[in-house]
Amino acid sequence: MVILLPLGYLLIKAFSVRPSEIIGLLFRQRNFDLLTNTLILAMAVVLCSTLIATPMAWLTSSSDLKFKTVFTLAGVLPLAVPAYVTAYALLSLTGFQGQQTLGIDLPSLNGFSGSLIALTFYTFPYLFLNLRSAMLGLNPTLLDSARSLGYSQWSATWHVTLPQLIPAFFSGGLLVFLHVIGDFGVVSLMRYETFSYAIFSQYMAAFDRTYAAWLALIVIALTVLLLILEFNFIKYKYYHQTGKTQSRPPRLTRLGKWKWLAYSFLIGILFLSVVIPTFIVLFWSGRGFSALGFMSLVEVILQSASVSVLTAILSTILALLFTYTSIRYPSIFFRTFERLSYIGYAMPPLAFGLAWIFLSLYGLPIIYQTFCLLILAYMLHFLAESIGPIRSAILQIPIHLEEAARSLGRPPFSAFWHTTFPLLRNSMIVSFAFIFLAVMKELPITIMLSPIGFDTLALRLWSHAEEAMFVEAAPYAMVLVIVSLFFVAVVFFKEVESD
Repeated sequence: MVILLPLGYLLIKAFSVRPSEIIGLLFRQRNFDLLTNTLILAMAVVLCSTLIATPMAWLTSSSDLKFKTVFTLAGVLPLAVPAYVTAYALLSLTGFQGQQTLGIDLPSLNGFSGSLIALTFYTFPYLFLNLRSAMLGLNPTLLDSARSLGYSQWSATWHVTLPQLIPAFFSGGLLVFLHVIGDFGVVSLMRYETFSYAIFSQYMAAFDRTYAAWLALIVIALTVLLLILEFNFIKYKYYHQTGKTQSRPPRLTRLGKWKWLAYSFLIGILFLSVVIPTFIVLFWSGRGFSALGFMSLVEVILQSASVSVLTAILSTILALLFTYTSIRYPSIFFRTFERLSYIGYAMPPLAFGLAWIFLSLYGLPIIYQTFCLLILAYMLHFLAESIGPIRSAILQIPIHLEEAARSLGRPPFSAFWHTTFPLLRNSMIVSFAFIFLAVMKELPITIMLSPIGFDTLALRLWSHAEEAMFVEAAPYAMVLVIVSLFFVAVVFFKEVESD
Protein backbone atom coordinates (compact mmCIF):
# COMPACT_ATOMS: atom_id res chain seq x y z
CA MET A 1 0.00 0.00 0.00
CA VAL A 2 3.03 2.27 0.46
CA ILE A 3 3.25 2.41 -3.36
CA LEU A 4 -0.19 4.06 -3.53
CA LEU A 5 0.56 6.74 -0.92
CA PRO A 6 2.53 9.11 -3.20
CA LEU A 7 -0.15 8.78 -5.86
CA GLY A 8 -2.74 9.84 -3.27
CA TYR A 9 -0.76 12.95 -2.37
CA LEU A 10 -0.33 13.75 -6.06
CA LEU A 11 -4.13 13.67 -6.40
CA ILE A 12 -4.54 15.87 -3.31
CA LYS A 13 -2.13 18.44 -4.75
CA ALA A 14 -3.83 18.36 -8.17
CA PHE A 15 -7.31 18.90 -6.71
CA SER A 16 -6.23 21.61 -4.26
CA VAL A 17 -7.51 24.37 -6.59
CA ARG A 18 -11.02 25.43 -7.65
CA PRO A 19 -12.88 23.31 -10.26
CA SER A 20 -12.81 26.18 -12.76
CA GLU A 21 -9.00 26.30 -12.48
CA ILE A 22 -8.79 22.53 -12.98
CA ILE A 23 -10.67 22.80 -16.27
CA GLY A 24 -8.30 25.55 -17.37
CA LEU A 25 -5.24 23.45 -16.43
CA LEU A 26 -6.53 20.35 -18.22
CA PHE A 27 -7.60 21.94 -21.50
CA ARG A 28 -4.61 24.17 -22.16
CA GLN A 29 -3.40 24.09 -25.76
CA ARG A 30 0.06 23.22 -24.43
CA ASN A 31 -1.27 19.91 -23.08
CA PHE A 32 -2.47 18.89 -26.54
CA ASP A 33 0.89 19.89 -28.03
CA LEU A 34 2.72 17.83 -25.40
CA LEU A 35 0.44 14.86 -26.01
CA THR A 36 1.05 15.08 -29.76
CA ASN A 37 4.83 15.32 -29.32
CA THR A 38 4.91 12.43 -26.85
CA LEU A 39 2.74 10.08 -28.91
CA ILE A 40 4.52 10.84 -32.21
CA LEU A 41 7.92 10.17 -30.64
CA ALA A 42 6.73 6.99 -28.91
CA MET A 43 5.09 5.57 -32.06
CA ALA A 44 8.14 6.44 -34.18
CA VAL A 45 10.49 4.72 -31.71
CA VAL A 46 8.27 1.60 -31.62
CA LEU A 47 8.24 1.48 -35.42
CA CYS A 48 12.01 1.91 -35.77
CA SER A 49 12.68 -0.59 -32.96
CA THR A 50 10.45 -3.12 -34.74
CA LEU A 51 12.36 -2.65 -38.01
CA ILE A 52 15.62 -3.41 -36.19
CA ALA A 53 14.47 -6.06 -33.71
CA THR A 54 12.40 -8.27 -36.02
CA PRO A 55 15.18 -9.21 -38.50
CA MET A 56 17.67 -9.51 -35.62
CA ALA A 57 15.39 -11.91 -33.76
CA TRP A 58 14.80 -14.00 -36.88
CA LEU A 59 18.48 -14.14 -37.83
CA THR A 60 19.54 -15.26 -34.32
CA SER A 61 16.76 -17.83 -33.95
CA SER A 62 15.73 -19.23 -37.34
CA SER A 63 18.65 -18.81 -39.75
CA ASP A 64 21.87 -20.77 -40.29
CA LEU A 65 24.14 -17.92 -39.16
CA LYS A 66 27.13 -18.85 -37.01
CA PHE A 67 28.02 -17.24 -33.65
CA LYS A 68 24.38 -16.82 -32.65
CA THR A 69 25.23 -16.49 -28.97
CA VAL A 70 27.60 -13.62 -29.79
CA PHE A 71 25.01 -11.85 -31.91
CA THR A 72 22.32 -12.42 -29.29
CA LEU A 73 24.60 -10.73 -26.76
CA ALA A 74 25.10 -7.94 -29.33
CA GLY A 75 21.32 -7.52 -29.36
CA VAL A 76 21.29 -7.09 -25.57
CA LEU A 77 24.37 -4.88 -25.13
CA PRO A 78 22.63 -1.61 -26.21
CA LEU A 79 20.81 -1.75 -22.86
CA ALA A 80 24.22 -1.10 -21.29
CA VAL A 81 24.53 2.30 -23.00
CA PRO A 82 21.92 4.56 -21.38
CA ALA A 83 19.89 6.51 -23.91
CA TYR A 84 21.08 9.81 -22.47
CA VAL A 85 24.70 8.70 -23.07
CA THR A 86 23.85 8.12 -26.74
CA ALA A 87 22.16 11.54 -26.77
CA TYR A 88 25.31 13.06 -25.28
CA ALA A 89 27.41 11.32 -27.95
CA LEU A 90 25.17 12.59 -30.76
CA LEU A 91 25.21 16.16 -29.49
CA SER A 92 29.01 16.19 -29.13
CA LEU A 93 29.56 14.69 -32.59
CA THR A 94 27.14 16.73 -34.72
CA GLY A 95 26.31 20.35 -35.40
CA PHE A 96 28.44 23.26 -34.22
CA GLN A 97 30.21 21.24 -31.49
CA GLY A 98 31.37 18.52 -33.88
CA GLN A 99 32.49 21.08 -36.45
CA GLN A 100 34.49 23.18 -33.97
CA THR A 101 36.10 20.38 -31.97
CA LEU A 102 36.37 17.43 -34.33
CA GLY A 103 36.26 19.11 -37.72
CA ILE A 104 33.23 17.00 -38.67
CA ASP A 105 30.53 18.88 -40.54
CA LEU A 106 27.39 16.88 -39.74
CA PRO A 107 23.88 18.30 -39.41
CA SER A 108 22.84 18.87 -35.82
CA LEU A 109 20.89 15.94 -34.40
CA ASN A 110 18.67 17.36 -31.70
CA GLY A 111 14.95 17.75 -31.13
CA PHE A 112 12.81 14.97 -32.58
CA SER A 113 15.45 13.35 -34.81
CA GLY A 114 18.08 13.11 -32.06
CA SER A 115 15.54 11.79 -29.54
CA LEU A 116 14.33 9.20 -32.06
CA ILE A 117 17.83 7.86 -32.75
CA ALA A 118 18.95 7.75 -29.11
CA LEU A 119 15.77 6.11 -27.83
CA THR A 120 15.54 3.60 -30.70
CA PHE A 121 19.06 2.27 -30.19
CA TYR A 122 18.43 1.90 -26.46
CA THR A 123 14.95 0.36 -26.52
CA PHE A 124 15.01 -2.07 -29.47
CA PRO A 125 16.46 -4.88 -27.25
CA TYR A 126 13.12 -4.99 -25.38
CA LEU A 127 11.43 -6.03 -28.62
CA PHE A 128 14.36 -8.19 -29.74
CA LEU A 129 14.31 -10.34 -26.59
CA ASN A 130 10.53 -10.80 -26.69
CA LEU A 131 10.46 -11.68 -30.39
CA ARG A 132 13.46 -14.02 -30.24
CA SER A 133 11.98 -15.92 -27.31
CA ALA A 134 8.66 -16.23 -29.16
CA MET A 135 10.34 -17.40 -32.36
CA LEU A 136 12.31 -20.07 -30.51
CA GLY A 137 9.02 -21.33 -29.04
CA LEU A 138 7.22 -21.70 -32.39
CA ASN A 139 6.18 -25.19 -33.49
CA PRO A 140 7.70 -25.68 -36.99
CA THR A 141 5.22 -28.43 -37.87
CA LEU A 142 2.47 -25.79 -38.14
CA LEU A 143 4.43 -24.04 -40.89
CA ASP A 144 5.03 -27.39 -42.60
CA SER A 145 1.28 -28.08 -42.53
CA ALA A 146 0.56 -24.73 -44.15
CA ARG A 147 3.13 -25.44 -46.89
CA SER A 148 1.57 -28.86 -47.51
CA LEU A 149 -1.78 -27.13 -48.07
CA GLY A 150 -0.32 -25.09 -50.92
CA TYR A 151 0.75 -21.91 -49.16
CA SER A 152 3.97 -20.28 -50.34
CA GLN A 153 6.80 -19.59 -47.88
CA TRP A 154 5.80 -15.94 -47.47
CA SER A 155 2.06 -16.69 -47.32
CA ALA A 156 2.58 -19.40 -44.69
CA THR A 157 4.74 -17.02 -42.63
CA TRP A 158 2.09 -14.29 -42.89
CA HIS A 159 -0.88 -16.51 -41.95
CA VAL A 160 0.77 -18.92 -39.47
CA THR A 161 3.95 -17.50 -37.95
CA LEU A 162 3.19 -13.79 -37.57
CA PRO A 163 -0.14 -14.26 -35.71
CA GLN A 164 1.71 -16.34 -33.10
CA LEU A 165 4.16 -13.46 -32.59
CA ILE A 166 1.44 -10.89 -31.82
CA PRO A 167 1.76 -11.24 -27.99
CA ALA A 168 5.53 -10.74 -28.26
CA PHE A 169 5.07 -7.69 -30.48
CA PHE A 170 2.57 -6.20 -28.05
CA SER A 171 4.51 -6.90 -24.85
CA GLY A 172 7.83 -5.69 -26.31
CA GLY A 173 6.21 -2.72 -28.04
CA LEU A 174 4.43 -1.76 -24.84
CA LEU A 175 7.74 -1.74 -22.93
CA VAL A 176 9.27 0.51 -25.60
CA PHE A 177 6.22 2.82 -25.63
CA LEU A 178 6.19 3.16 -21.83
CA HIS A 179 9.93 3.82 -21.73
CA VAL A 180 9.62 6.65 -24.27
CA ILE A 181 6.68 8.20 -22.40
CA GLY A 182 8.66 8.17 -19.16
CA ASP A 183 12.03 9.21 -20.61
CA PHE A 184 13.50 12.45 -19.35
CA GLY A 185 17.26 12.31 -19.94
CA VAL A 186 17.15 12.16 -23.75
CA VAL A 187 14.36 14.66 -24.38
CA SER A 188 15.86 17.16 -21.93
CA LEU A 189 19.27 17.04 -23.62
CA MET A 190 17.69 17.15 -27.08
CA ARG A 191 15.29 19.95 -26.04
CA TYR A 192 12.27 18.05 -27.33
CA GLU A 193 9.16 18.86 -25.31
CA THR A 194 7.30 15.80 -24.05
CA PHE A 195 5.27 15.41 -20.88
CA SER A 196 8.30 14.37 -18.81
CA TYR A 197 10.34 17.37 -19.92
CA ALA A 198 7.37 19.68 -19.26
CA ILE A 199 6.81 18.24 -15.76
CA PHE A 200 10.41 18.94 -14.82
CA SER A 201 10.42 22.44 -16.33
CA GLN A 202 7.14 23.32 -14.63
CA TYR A 203 8.25 21.98 -11.25
CA MET A 204 11.62 23.76 -11.32
CA ALA A 205 10.41 27.09 -12.75
CA ALA A 206 6.99 27.66 -11.21
CA PHE A 207 6.08 28.71 -7.70
CA ASP A 208 2.72 26.92 -7.93
CA ARG A 209 3.34 23.21 -8.67
CA THR A 210 -0.35 22.34 -9.26
CA TYR A 211 0.09 22.33 -13.03
CA ALA A 212 3.10 20.00 -12.66
CA ALA A 213 0.89 17.65 -10.63
CA TRP A 214 -1.73 17.63 -13.37
CA LEU A 215 0.87 16.95 -16.04
CA ALA A 216 2.09 14.01 -13.96
CA LEU A 217 -1.47 12.69 -13.61
CA ILE A 218 -2.01 12.95 -17.37
CA VAL A 219 1.12 10.88 -17.98
CA ILE A 220 0.01 8.28 -15.42
CA ALA A 221 -3.47 8.17 -16.99
CA LEU A 222 -1.90 7.65 -20.42
CA THR A 223 0.20 4.80 -19.03
CA VAL A 224 -2.82 3.12 -17.42
CA LEU A 225 -4.81 3.50 -20.65
CA LEU A 226 -2.07 1.77 -22.64
CA LEU A 227 -1.88 -1.11 -20.15
CA ILE A 228 -5.67 -1.56 -20.28
CA LEU A 229 -5.73 -1.51 -24.09
CA GLU A 230 -2.90 -4.06 -24.30
CA PHE A 231 -4.58 -6.34 -21.74
CA ASN A 232 -7.97 -6.22 -23.45
CA PHE A 233 -6.48 -6.82 -26.89
CA ILE A 234 -4.60 -9.93 -25.77
CA LYS A 235 -7.14 -11.19 -23.19
CA TYR A 236 -9.67 -12.83 -25.48
CA LYS A 237 -7.27 -14.04 -28.15
CA TYR A 238 -5.64 -17.47 -28.03
CA TYR A 239 -2.37 -18.22 -29.72
CA HIS A 240 -1.66 -21.74 -28.52
CA GLN A 241 -2.27 -24.79 -30.69
CA THR A 242 -5.11 -27.20 -29.95
CA GLY A 243 -4.92 -30.95 -30.27
CA LYS A 244 -1.77 -33.04 -30.26
CA THR A 245 1.03 -32.23 -32.64
CA GLN A 246 4.46 -33.80 -32.48
CA SER A 247 7.05 -31.05 -32.51
CA ARG A 248 10.48 -31.36 -34.08
CA PRO A 249 13.60 -29.21 -34.01
CA PRO A 250 13.14 -26.14 -36.22
CA ARG A 251 14.52 -26.25 -39.75
CA LEU A 252 16.98 -23.39 -40.06
CA THR A 253 16.64 -21.18 -43.13
CA ARG A 254 19.74 -21.22 -45.32
CA LEU A 255 20.73 -17.68 -46.19
CA GLY A 256 23.15 -18.55 -48.98
CA LYS A 257 24.44 -15.44 -50.73
CA TRP A 258 22.50 -13.20 -48.29
CA LYS A 259 24.60 -14.38 -45.34
CA TRP A 260 27.13 -11.57 -45.61
CA LEU A 261 24.36 -8.98 -45.80
CA ALA A 262 22.94 -10.46 -42.58
CA TYR A 263 26.33 -10.28 -40.87
CA SER A 264 26.75 -6.68 -42.04
CA PHE A 265 23.34 -5.75 -40.65
CA LEU A 266 24.02 -7.28 -37.22
CA ILE A 267 27.52 -5.82 -36.94
CA GLY A 268 26.27 -2.44 -38.18
CA ILE A 269 23.59 -2.27 -35.48
CA LEU A 270 26.18 -3.19 -32.83
CA PHE A 271 28.50 -0.43 -34.04
CA LEU A 272 25.79 2.22 -34.20
CA SER A 273 24.23 1.40 -30.81
CA VAL A 274 27.28 0.49 -28.70
CA VAL A 275 30.69 0.88 -30.34
CA ILE A 276 30.36 4.41 -31.76
CA PRO A 277 28.81 5.99 -28.61
CA THR A 278 31.45 4.24 -26.48
CA PHE A 279 34.25 5.42 -28.78
CA ILE A 280 32.97 9.01 -28.61
CA VAL A 281 32.86 8.82 -24.81
CA LEU A 282 36.43 7.49 -24.71
CA PHE A 283 37.57 10.24 -27.09
CA TRP A 284 36.16 13.00 -24.90
CA SER A 285 37.51 11.29 -21.76
CA GLY A 286 41.05 11.62 -23.09
CA ARG A 287 40.81 15.40 -23.48
CA GLY A 288 41.71 17.53 -20.47
CA PHE A 289 41.31 14.88 -17.74
CA SER A 290 42.98 16.24 -14.58
CA ALA A 291 43.94 14.90 -11.15
CA LEU A 292 41.25 17.10 -9.58
CA GLY A 293 38.72 15.69 -12.01
CA PHE A 294 39.83 12.17 -11.11
CA MET A 295 39.25 12.78 -7.40
CA SER A 296 35.80 14.17 -8.12
CA LEU A 297 35.07 11.13 -10.32
CA VAL A 298 36.12 8.70 -7.58
CA GLU A 299 33.87 10.47 -5.07
CA VAL A 300 30.87 10.28 -7.38
CA ILE A 301 31.58 6.60 -8.18
CA LEU A 302 31.57 5.77 -4.48
CA GLN A 303 28.30 7.64 -3.93
CA SER A 304 26.66 5.94 -6.92
CA ALA A 305 27.93 2.50 -5.93
CA SER A 306 26.88 2.83 -2.29
CA VAL A 307 23.27 3.77 -3.03
CA SER A 308 23.05 1.18 -5.84
CA VAL A 309 24.44 -1.68 -3.74
CA LEU A 310 22.23 -0.86 -0.74
CA THR A 311 19.09 -0.57 -2.89
CA ALA A 312 19.92 -3.78 -4.77
CA ILE A 313 20.48 -5.76 -1.55
CA LEU A 314 17.29 -4.52 0.10
CA SER A 315 15.21 -5.01 -3.07
CA THR A 316 16.50 -8.53 -3.63
CA ILE A 317 15.78 -9.53 -0.02
CA LEU A 318 12.31 -7.98 -0.17
CA ALA A 319 11.57 -9.64 -3.52
CA LEU A 320 12.70 -13.02 -2.18
CA LEU A 321 10.61 -12.65 0.98
CA PHE A 322 7.37 -11.67 -0.71
CA THR A 323 7.74 -13.89 -3.78
CA TYR A 324 8.55 -16.99 -1.73
CA THR A 325 5.68 -16.45 0.70
CA SER A 326 3.18 -15.61 -2.07
CA ILE A 327 4.02 -18.87 -3.87
CA ARG A 328 4.57 -21.25 -0.94
CA TYR A 329 1.94 -19.70 1.38
CA PRO A 330 -0.62 -18.04 -0.93
CA SER A 331 -2.70 -15.26 0.59
CA ILE A 332 -4.57 -12.20 -0.62
CA PHE A 333 -2.08 -9.88 1.12
CA PHE A 334 1.03 -11.26 -0.59
CA ARG A 335 -0.64 -11.57 -4.00
CA THR A 336 -1.88 -7.97 -3.69
CA PHE A 337 1.58 -6.70 -2.75
CA GLU A 338 3.17 -8.50 -5.69
CA ARG A 339 0.68 -6.96 -8.12
CA LEU A 340 1.05 -3.49 -6.60
CA SER A 341 4.80 -3.67 -7.13
CA TYR A 342 4.18 -3.45 -10.87
CA ILE A 343 2.28 -0.17 -10.40
CA GLY A 344 5.45 1.52 -9.15
CA TYR A 345 7.40 0.13 -12.10
CA ALA A 346 4.79 1.20 -14.66
CA MET A 347 4.57 4.80 -13.38
CA PRO A 348 6.77 7.20 -15.39
CA PRO A 349 9.81 7.92 -13.18
CA LEU A 350 9.49 11.71 -13.20
CA ALA A 351 5.81 11.50 -12.20
CA PHE A 352 6.76 8.91 -9.58
CA GLY A 353 9.45 11.19 -8.16
CA LEU A 354 7.11 14.19 -8.12
CA ALA A 355 4.50 12.16 -6.23
CA TRP A 356 7.09 11.30 -3.57
CA ILE A 357 8.03 14.97 -3.25
CA PHE A 358 4.42 15.92 -2.50
CA LEU A 359 4.12 13.02 -0.03
CA SER A 360 7.29 13.99 1.83
CA LEU A 361 6.48 17.71 1.86
CA TYR A 362 2.89 17.45 3.07
CA GLY A 363 2.76 14.07 4.80
CA LEU A 364 6.24 13.14 6.05
CA PRO A 365 8.44 16.26 5.97
CA ILE A 366 11.05 14.49 8.13
CA ILE A 367 12.12 12.32 5.16
CA TYR A 368 12.20 15.11 2.54
CA GLN A 369 15.55 15.13 0.68
CA THR A 370 16.98 12.25 2.70
CA PHE A 371 18.68 9.02 1.63
CA CYS A 372 15.82 7.12 3.23
CA LEU A 373 13.33 8.67 0.78
CA LEU A 374 15.64 8.21 -2.20
CA ILE A 375 16.29 4.51 -1.49
CA LEU A 376 12.62 3.84 -0.72
CA ALA A 377 11.59 5.41 -4.04
CA TYR A 378 14.25 3.40 -5.89
CA MET A 379 13.07 0.17 -4.27
CA LEU A 380 9.39 0.67 -4.97
CA HIS A 381 10.02 1.77 -8.54
CA PHE A 382 12.36 -1.09 -9.50
CA LEU A 383 11.08 -3.89 -7.25
CA ALA A 384 9.23 -5.56 -10.15
CA GLU A 385 12.58 -6.07 -11.94
CA SER A 386 13.85 -7.99 -8.92
CA ILE A 387 10.71 -10.09 -8.49
CA GLY A 388 10.72 -11.52 -12.03
CA PRO A 389 13.85 -13.73 -11.97
CA ILE A 390 13.23 -14.92 -8.40
CA ARG A 391 9.61 -15.78 -9.08
CA SER A 392 10.53 -17.81 -12.18
CA ALA A 393 13.17 -19.75 -10.23
CA ILE A 394 10.90 -20.54 -7.25
CA LEU A 395 8.16 -21.82 -9.56
CA GLN A 396 10.67 -24.30 -11.04
CA ILE A 397 11.84 -25.67 -7.66
CA PRO A 398 9.76 -28.65 -6.42
CA ILE A 399 8.24 -28.01 -3.02
CA HIS A 400 8.85 -31.62 -1.97
CA LEU A 401 12.56 -30.82 -1.48
CA GLU A 402 11.69 -28.66 1.52
CA GLU A 403 9.04 -31.14 2.67
CA ALA A 404 11.61 -33.93 2.67
CA ALA A 405 14.00 -31.81 4.74
CA ARG A 406 11.24 -31.02 7.23
CA SER A 407 10.32 -34.68 7.50
CA LEU A 408 13.92 -35.29 8.65
CA GLY A 409 13.45 -32.84 11.51
CA ARG A 410 14.68 -29.61 9.96
CA PRO A 411 12.79 -26.44 11.02
CA PRO A 412 11.16 -24.47 8.14
CA PHE A 413 13.93 -21.87 7.75
CA SER A 414 16.70 -24.47 7.87
CA ALA A 415 14.87 -26.58 5.29
CA PHE A 416 14.59 -23.55 3.00
CA TRP A 417 18.20 -22.51 3.53
CA HIS A 418 19.68 -25.95 2.72
CA THR A 419 17.37 -27.01 -0.14
CA THR A 420 15.72 -24.08 -1.93
CA PHE A 421 18.13 -21.19 -1.33
CA PRO A 422 21.15 -22.79 -3.10
CA LEU A 423 18.97 -23.22 -6.20
CA LEU A 424 18.00 -19.54 -6.08
CA ARG A 425 21.52 -18.11 -6.10
CA ASN A 426 21.72 -17.51 -9.84
CA SER A 427 18.33 -15.82 -9.96
CA MET A 428 19.24 -13.67 -6.95
CA ILE A 429 22.46 -12.60 -8.64
CA VAL A 430 20.45 -11.65 -11.72
CA SER A 431 17.94 -9.74 -9.56
CA PHE A 432 20.75 -7.92 -7.76
CA ALA A 433 22.37 -7.02 -11.09
CA PHE A 434 19.04 -5.75 -12.49
CA ILE A 435 18.47 -3.40 -9.56
CA PHE A 436 22.11 -2.29 -9.25
CA LEU A 437 22.23 -1.38 -12.92
CA ALA A 438 18.79 0.29 -12.89
CA VAL A 439 19.70 2.50 -9.92
CA MET A 440 23.14 3.31 -11.34
CA LYS A 441 21.55 4.57 -14.58
CA GLU A 442 18.45 6.18 -13.05
CA LEU A 443 18.21 9.92 -13.70
CA PRO A 444 14.70 11.44 -13.15
CA ILE A 445 14.08 10.03 -9.66
CA THR A 446 17.63 10.99 -8.65
CA ILE A 447 17.17 14.57 -9.88
CA MET A 448 13.88 14.96 -8.00
CA LEU A 449 14.71 13.23 -4.71
CA SER A 450 18.47 13.24 -4.10
CA PRO A 451 19.70 15.02 -0.95
CA ILE A 452 21.57 18.29 -1.36
CA GLY A 453 25.23 17.64 -2.20
CA PHE A 454 24.61 14.05 -3.33
CA ASP A 455 25.76 13.16 -6.84
CA THR A 456 25.58 10.06 -9.01
CA LEU A 457 27.28 9.27 -12.30
CA ALA A 458 24.02 9.79 -14.18
CA LEU A 459 23.27 13.08 -12.46
CA ARG A 460 26.77 14.52 -12.97
CA LEU A 461 26.81 13.40 -16.62
CA TRP A 462 23.43 14.97 -17.31
CA SER A 463 24.25 18.26 -15.58
CA HIS A 464 27.49 18.69 -17.57
CA ALA A 465 25.91 17.63 -20.87
CA GLU A 466 23.05 20.09 -20.29
CA GLU A 467 25.63 22.89 -20.31
CA ALA A 468 27.44 21.44 -23.37
CA MET A 469 30.45 20.67 -21.16
CA PHE A 470 31.25 17.47 -23.07
CA VAL A 471 34.82 17.05 -21.84
CA GLU A 472 33.72 17.30 -18.20
CA ALA A 473 30.83 14.88 -18.78
CA ALA A 474 32.90 12.22 -20.54
CA PRO A 475 34.56 10.45 -17.53
CA TYR A 476 31.18 9.93 -15.86
CA ALA A 477 29.73 8.57 -19.10
CA MET A 478 32.74 6.28 -19.53
CA VAL A 479 32.42 4.72 -16.07
CA LEU A 480 28.67 4.36 -16.48
CA VAL A 481 29.08 2.53 -19.80
CA ILE A 482 31.83 0.23 -18.47
CA VAL A 483 29.83 -0.73 -15.37
CA SER A 484 26.69 -1.23 -17.43
CA LEU A 485 28.45 -3.41 -20.02
CA PHE A 486 29.88 -5.59 -17.24
CA PHE A 487 26.53 -6.14 -15.49
CA VAL A 488 24.62 -6.73 -18.74
CA ALA A 489 27.20 -9.37 -19.68
CA VAL A 490 26.87 -10.98 -16.21
CA VAL A 491 23.08 -11.15 -16.51
CA PHE A 492 23.27 -12.53 -20.05
CA PHE A 493 25.70 -15.32 -19.23
CA LYS A 494 23.84 -16.22 -16.05
CA GLU A 495 20.69 -16.61 -18.15
CA VAL A 496 22.58 -18.72 -20.70
CA GLU A 497 24.01 -20.83 -17.86
CA SER A 498 20.55 -21.42 -16.37
CA ASP A 499 19.21 -22.48 -19.79
